[in-house]
Amino acid sequence: MTFSLFIQSLINGLNQGAIYALIALGYTMVYGIIRMINFAHGDFIMIGSYTLFYTIPLMINAGMPPWLSVFLAIVICAGTGVVVEVVAYKPVRKAGAMSALITALAMSLFLENLAMVLFGAKPRNVQKIFDLPSVSVFGTSLPLNVVLTIGIGIFMMAGLQLFIKKTRMGKAMRAVPQDRDASILAGINVNKVITVTFAIGSGLAAVAALMYCAKYPRVTNDMGSMMGLKAFIAAVLGGIGVIPGAMLGGILVGLIEIFVKLFAPGWYEAITYAILIIILLVKPSGILGKNAGEKV
Repeated sequence: MTFSLFIQSLINGLNQGAIYALIALGYTMVYGIIRMINFAHGDFIMIGSYTLFYTIPLMINAGMPPWLSVFLAIVICAGTGVVVEVVAYKPVRKAGAMSALITALAMSLFLENLAMVLFGAKPRNVQKIFDLPSVSVFGTSLPLNVVLTIGIGIFMMAGLQLFIKKTRMGKAMRAVPQDRDASILAGINVNKVITVTFAIGSGLAAVAALMYCAKYPRVTNDMGSMMGLKAFIAAVLGGIGVIPGAMLGGILVGLIEIFVKLFAPGWYEAITYAILIIILLVKPSGILGKNAGEKV
């Protein structure tokens, strides 16, 4: 492998990893607070992507930059996340982990089929979001669009970490999984914390949709299921329930996937899933996870 090919693959892996990391953050935030795996989370990527597909032409016709559509996508995804939590997850919150898991899987299938009914099964091509030139780095043509999307991902992840560590709501998010009863006695509105968590996680999925469509401008009703599964692997790899773990896991899965494609194109899917099995066997809590007392 030449050095230029290595640099190109590294950039592509970081771009893919940043997308997985943003999706994994949604998984890990929800799990960190209510110990639930929201398997419908990947479908919020699909919702955000369809929003971009329909709103980017409106932005262009209005003489505005296409990327501004992401703000509407964030609102729609966040709103959808809140509705899903209130309508589907809140009623089964005390029914046990199995009931919540089945509900999450059912909600994922519902969103995918609803999208197929509303938009059809035919793939849709998203118009160009960023129009930046390429630069030469170590003899490799590097699209600045990719660099920008990586920068957006890093900025969003760093901003979320600061929010969790420094703000009052972020501190409440860290307190609730430690001791819910004590949090209630301290005046924390647990239902509000859970709702805000779903809104933030779903909004991050909209940003991931922007990054994905900038790289792969194609939308289908089932696109979120595979990305959601890869992001779940990333969350487990890094340590589900730990925000830095979701970031690390996403980047690692993205890099592994891209580099495996270079040497064994037909094996990258199998190797990605094999990583999950190995992690669960060797260190079930993940790279940065702890055996007990996981935090958001």
